[in-house]
Amino acid sequence: MLEARAAVKSLHAYRPPLAGRQGLRLDFNESTVGCSPRVLARLRSIDAEALARYPEREPVEAEIANCLGLDAAQVLLTNGVDEAIHLLCATYLESGDEAIIVVPTFAMYAIFAQAEGARVVPVLSGENFSFPLEELLSRIGPRTRVIAVANPNNPTGAAVDGEVLLQVARAAPQAAVLVDEAYFEFHGRTVLNSAGRPENLFVARTFSKAYGLAGLRIGILAGSAGPISMVRRVASPYNVNAVALAVLPEALRDQEFVEHYVAEVRRGRMELERELAALGLHYRPSRANFVLVRIGDAHAEFIKELRVRGILVRDRSNDPGCEGCVRLTVGSSEHTRTLIHALREVVEKLGLRREVRA
Repeated sequence: MLEARAAVKSLHAYRPPLAGRQGLRLDFNESTVGCSPRVLARLRSIDAEALARYPEREPVEAEIANCLGLDAAQVLLTNGVDEAIHLLCATYLESGDEAIIVVPTFAMYAIFAQAEGARVVPVLSGENFSFPLEELLSRIGPRTRVIAVANPNNPTGAAVDGEVLLQVARAAPQAAVLVDEAYFEFHGRTVLNSAGRPENLFVARTFSKAYGLAGLRIGILAGSAGPISMVRRVASPYNVNAVALAVLPEALRDQEFVEHYVAEVRRGRMELERELAALGLHYRPSRANFVLVRIGDAHAEFIKELRVRGILVRDRSNDPGCEGCVRLTVGSSEHTRTLIHALREVVEKLGLRREVRA
């Protein structure tokens, strides 16, 4: 009888709640305004011949590398950051190896590591989701082959200084250290161009968030040319589709669109955090396009009441250290105002308003 590998059979399947998403989508950290008009115009110009050819990734990689101040050999385009994680694990992990992951965080790090037969070593974030540097360093051993850190982190929105991440990479030269910068634009800080960046450090980026291209699944894995060449061996030469490759250069060229949206999100994030404080709701300051708020036992009812008002938010109460927490995506100024108005109603209805101490 045909059977899957033991590592696959033991995986916990990740099934995001995508069904029935009608309303203002503040649950998956997507752009709430969509992509650049220039991207839509390029989409409309794609002809039948372009779709009949196998996609050619390298010319677009060269353009992205130029934007990032890198050589083309240092950049690999992927089918979203998910594939970047998958390829990194497939390249550097074997059965019995260890992958260190700071939790709570994005679920796919653990899933792809476990699929390779590796043992996941979770390191719990510190108080108020602070980065657990000393604990992480203490868990590095001879079997450590991958370390994954999201910066800013999802779902907490917390960020860690780049020098700390460089310290982690230097402490584990035998491991591929992935810094997932999916929310880079909203944070504005990166380790990609750091002086003395170790060869084992990889950086992932996405066009799903600030660029509004989640449906096209475009990501980047960047690093030193040698290690990236090893990851490239594992990747399919046609992993990024022709439509995504056709529109990505237009998305890159319309930085004015991206910068305008990012500025709106940053202002909205500050406004939302001020409102949460005024309502007496506990949250942690975020550096991403979302804010994690601790509602407590009423979190399910809180989510339901927002949905009744046409707003979708994400339950994160099952993540380590996130009991009773809900994640709120920050979108355009208009959508932030809509969210704040609904929050006031729901907090009042559920009696969640807490006394704010000076």
